[in-house]
Amino acid sequence: MELGLVGLGKMGGNMRERIRRAGHTVLGYDRNPDLADVHSLEELVGKLSGPRVIWVMVPAGEATQTTIDQLAELLEPGDVVVDGGNSRWTDDVKHSEELAAKGIGFVDCGVSGGVWGLENGYALMYGGDKEHVAKVQPVFDALKPEGDSGSVHAGKVGAGHFAKMVHNGIEYAMMQAYAEGWELLEKVDSVTDVREVFRSWQEGTVIRSWLLDLAVNALDEDEHLDELRGYAQDSGEGRWTVEAAIDNAVPLPAITASLFARFASRQEDSPQMKMIAALRNQFGGHAVEKK
Repeated sequence: MELGLVGLGKMGGNMRERIRRAGHTVLGYDRNPDLADVHSLEELVGKLSGPRVIWVMVPAGEATQTTIDQLAELLEPGDVVVDGGNSRWTDDVKHSEELAAKGIGFVDCGVSGGVWGLENGYALMYGGDKEHVAKVQPVFDALKPEGDSGSVHAGKVGAGHFAKMVHNGIEYAMMQAYAEGWELLEKVDSVTDVREVFRSWQEGTVIRSWLLDLAVNALDEDEHLDELRGYAQDSGEGRWTVEAAIDNAVPLPAITASLFARFASRQEDSPQMKMIAALRNQFGGHAVEKK
């Protein structure tokens, strides 16, 4: 089939290549002309035969909204837009309704796989009407890992990005657990080779995972992570997961704590700990450290 792909960054560029390897035609548009096959959305739409499928891989929020607004004016009834970025699931309903008013279908797709997806395949979680999903199915089949798993029609519009959001929340908590265990192992004198302890866990243990494999890779590159600063950003999906938990009264203590740990990583000097130190001094006369 033919596919229009908007956004050819680290994910989009590799996805274009994987889809082409499966024998499909992909025309890509990116604001960087060095990456693009065509040089405008108008040219992209004009070169595709109908019914068209346009896959959008741009940052969530304003960039996605602007792209979908432009496509709504260019596409025709029967065409389908796929949002494969990390959009919030609540935006999907809005985008679906806007496009449906013009007879254009919409599918939201959470994509996991990062820079490894080109060779390993991408885990896909998508939401939308069956008729719209069917038009995109050859692309889903090309992108997914080999085998029977790695791809799911999660439900109606918004379900794909909601599932990917929860996936990323779980990822936050798993990474935090590995990080805490690593720090404790590094702290004690009795463990003399933390990296090899992590490596030993890769086989036969209940905590083996791809994330553990990546942790070992990182330790092979920098055994004690001396070259890194202890600062971790968050992409937004961890926050959305916690907000959804609050809205649905679902307790998520591990995921919430892992998100807050990232906030703490950005503080050079903790304001909270200043207050705790002051209170310990006030009620117990405990020593405080002055700047």
